[in-house]
Amino acid sequence: MKEIFKGLWSAMFTPTDEAGLPQMEQLEKLVHLLIAQGQDGLYVLGSTGQGVLFTEAQRKMVLEMVIKTAGGRVPVMVQVGALTTAESIRLAVHAAECGADAISSVAPIYFSGSVANALQHYRKIAEATDLPFFPYQLGNNTMGDIPSFIEQLLQIPNVAGMKLTTGQLMEISAIHLQAGDRLQLFSGADELMCHASLCGANGAIGSFYNLWGVACKRVLEAFKEGDFGRAKNFMLEFQKTILYVLPNIWTFFRKAMQLKYGIDIGPTKAPLGLNQEEWSDAEVLALSDKIEAAAGITNTGSQ
Repeated sequence: MKEIFKGLWSAMFTPTDEAGLPQMEQLEKLVHLLIAQGQDGLYVLGSTGQGVLFTEAQRKMVLEMVIKTAGGRVPVMVQVGALTTAESIRLAVHAAECGADAISSVAPIYFSGSVANALQHYRKIAEATDLPFFPYQLGNNTMGDIPSFIEQLLQIPNVAGMKLTTGQLMEISAIHLQAGDRLQLFSGADELMCHASLCGANGAIGSFYNLWGVACKRVLEAFKEGDFGRAKNFMLEFQKTILYVLPNIWTFFRKAMQLKYGIDIGPTKAPLGLNQEEWSDAEVLALSDKIEAAAGITNTGSQ
């Protein structure tokens, strides 16, 4: 089972309409796109997918659509973290019932408390099903002493790995050095997908892979095969672009997905993304062309 938890996975958008409701037609198109691009897996209803902002019923409906559309062609991992542990458990059970390959969860969202509290929250979710469980960590938030945290985490049933959204590479290394092959690690920082592999990460889960999945997968695989030059040139261009678009990232994503793939991911659910500025078509396409050129992709898709 472990062999499927590696490579490049999109932290999927959840397309919405203007009222903030999940837009199923656009979601289905996105799933088909990501699979056609050769992505290794799909991560559903995480931060990029605005999961915690949807109702429980909406989250279940979104997951069911993704799994049905994917049709077993790629593994699907769903983020089940919610405001209450009870809701997270119900979402985990639903994930198992409808055929997800793994579940993931953020730490307690509001009443975070101590490391012990986070571990107990994780345990209750993990015990609810037999699915592989991947806690989602934002840096060392709730981890405290990393070696101690990892050893306690490994005592929880079904824990298979972690999603690590941290810019601190030493944190990834510390977790890998403590866990070894007992945990499959995914880097959740798009801008460090190559760097994290040097620290023990088996794969990467990120938002920008919705847009540039082909380019990012090509570069990550080339880097692992020893093409340092291509990886360096690409990652510097990628990081420059990420820094540039971050202040208006959702409007950038929405415009880019529309222009490149004809998929409208819709607006964010307020208060997220309020007051973001709109982008011109020309600038969005120019930025995308630079990223793909840095990966060795031409307008015809050739190398």
